[in-house]
Amino acid sequence: MKLTTMTQVTIDGVMQGNGGASDEDRRNGFERGGWALGKGDNETHAFINQTYQRADAFLLGRRTYELFASSWGSGTEQDVPGWEPVMRALNTRPKYVASTMLADPAWSGTTVLSDDLATAIADLKAKPGGELQVHGSGTLIRWLLENDLVDEMTLIVVPVVLGQGARLFPEAGPDLALDLVESRVDSKGVTIQVYRPAGRPRYATA
Repeated sequence: MKLTTMTQVTIDGVMQGNGGASDEDRRNGFERGGWALGKGDNETHAFINQTYQRADAFLLGRRTYELFASSWGSGTEQDVPGWEPVMRALNTRPKYVASTMLADPAWSGTTVLSDDLATAIADLKAKPGGELQVHGSGTLIRWLLENDLVDEMTLIVVPVVLGQGARLFPEAGPDLALDLVESRVDSKGVTIQVYRPAGRPRYATA
């Protein structure tokens, strides 16, 4: 399977608290949640739905898994009008959680990866299929990139600057070159950028 990521970020790279509830994630005094709600147009909504439908399995960090389990793992499709394909995919496809703290997940179809994560993920990627998808899970995505396990990453960039919150990439960290595979902008100014990691960047010399 190809390991792909899809992340909603702001112009200043924040990914924290993008969901519908402003108090979804208040870590470190964050007060500006819900910034992605209603920002994309119908084409962007369709792109997100289609992306989830392509998944053969999902790989999530513990915090994202718990947020998804409480929102997508409970209720019915009638509770999420327009997002039924997302709920259907998350509830019917295998879910893998990278965690040493989660012991007994209640969400059906969940497997916890607690030991030798690199080997476990490499084994998943070696299985036949289309995509092993990562959504949210910023800490996990950074670790996957550092270990050269990401094949493709999608950034959905919402035109807002928050000025606070956890960012997908830290101020100091490893560098990474990216090849742009696809780019589009919707009628509300939301851009979708699909990249493939391309090793380390080259820097100009004097």
